[in-house]
Amino acid sequence: MNSLTEIENMIARMAIGDRRALTALYEATSAKLFGVVLRVLDDRAEAEDALQEIFVKLWHNADRYRSNGLSPMTWLITVARNHAIDRLRARRSQRAAPIDEVIEVADGAPNPEEAVVAASVRGRIGDCLRTLPPDRADAIRRCYLGGEAYVDLAHRYDVPLNTIRTWLRRGLLKLRECLAS
Repeated sequence: MNSLTEIENMIARMAIGDRRALTALYEATSAKLFGVVLRVLDDRAEAEDALQEIFVKLWHNADRYRSNGLSPMTWLITVARNHAIDRLRARRSQRAAPIDEVIEVADGAPNPEEAVVAASVRGRIGDCLRTLPPDRADAIRRCYLGGEAYVDLAHRYDVPLNTIRTWLRRGLLKLRECLAS
């Protein structure tokens, strides 16, 4: 591998637009940078794509490199590693998007088909409830749709508690027969 001074020279020449310096830097460092990127991404094809993007980035940002006593390889590895991490984050967010869409769809709201079916069922239940005596139909609505307790229904209709239970049980049986036909 070339010396660190030669790598610094290549970066400096890239900063002034020397394409041969880019080629030389690629030949001198691509294997090492590819290894760094591959370790982060764990996907050979994606690492190869990322490496090309990294060298484009290095070409455009070569003027930002400052020799401040650190190895130029440290700067190159940092650029490569950060780019790979950015790609990894993007990959994860792309995988997460479909899950978010599923959650959005599965928010409990009926889709149009379910809404039509539910409206049809509500209509049939309403028709079947109208076949019952009004007080029994009202008791079923209050108990099973309104959550009213049996005791409260017995007081409301001024009948014994067991009578309310009988109304509800027989009413539900008639509803089931009506809905089955």
